[in-house]
Amino acid sequence: MDISTQNTEAPPPTPQPSAAALKRTTRGATRPGDRIFLGLSRGSGIFLLVIMAAIAAFLTYRAAIAISKDHGNFLTTFEWNTSLEPASFGIAVLAFGTVVSALIAMILAVPVAVGIALFITHYAPRRLGGTIAYVIDLLAAVPSIVYGLWGALVLVPHMSGLFGWLDHYFGWTGIFEWEGGAPRSMLTVGILLAIMILPIITNVSREVFRQVPQMHEEAALALGATRWEVIRMSVLPFGRSGVISASMLGLGRALGETMAVATILSPTFEINASLLDPGGGTFAQNIASKFNEATPLGQDALIASGLVLFVITLLVNGAARMIINRRKEYSGANA
Repeated sequence: MDISTQNTEAPPPTPQPSAAALKRTTRGATRPGDRIFLGLSRGSGIFLLVIMAAIAAFLTYRAAIAISKDHGNFLTTFEWNTSLEPASFGIAVLAFGTVVSALIAMILAVPVAVGIALFITHYAPRRLGGTIAYVIDLLAAVPSIVYGLWGALVLVPHMSGLFGWLDHYFGWTGIFEWEGGAPRSMLTVGILLAIMILPIITNVSREVFRQVPQMHEEAALALGATRWEVIRMSVLPFGRSGVISASMLGLGRALGETMAVATILSPTFEINASLLDPGGGTFAQNIASKFNEATPLGQDALIASGLVLFVITLLVNGAARMIINRRKEYSGANA
């Protein structure tokens, strides 16, 4: 056969459906299961918003009743007297203690948790890494009251040496000045909270680091990067959003922890410049210790303090979401 006589013409292009036709086809092809799943998903999201709105409305209503009968400034008063006439109460000490103890816990827990997660995923042998991960998972299952009992019976009696060392070398700062007494202070609370939130941050960070694409690490190694340079240039940027999310989960538990804090803290309504001085208080600890014996006005006042904690938690989560959105181009979801 003569090659010149062969049909070399390209086949005619297949007509593409218009956008409107494609949209109609997609709508018509939606299966009943897809519509049911879409409805359930949308309904779950709306139901969650309704629950959040109901909680906010309840807290706001009861808080308004309490604040209207408060003869002090609810935001700046350094006392909590709801059973006297006139009643005077405020959240200054509670807000300070809650924020400071949570910050101490985050400063101590986040670097350690990220280091453990990196060791499990990139340094430890598989068997050793699995054993460490299993132990971390067990720590996450320990109840709060058990942590509180351990803190009161084991941690507090052994904190005197650390407090003395901090006072000897850093007491001049005023923050670590110690005048003796039982070490039931905000630093002790922060250390206990750091131990409690460590498994949460570690587990989430570990799973995020395991999702790093293997080709990213292999490409960095092929270019001559060391193990630490691979982690710094490939692993940490990929898992940054996940680490932030894990930290916010841990912060949420630290802000709302109740029984463990109530077990080891000596509550007083005063703000100490030193983290080693006994006393202080947190929102959750104050609510747990006073709610059963509170008068109706006292219960409303405690609910008002719960509203402040609710707002703080929402602000923290909103700030974390803003940070994640600003750095979403580096997150694993966009890799």
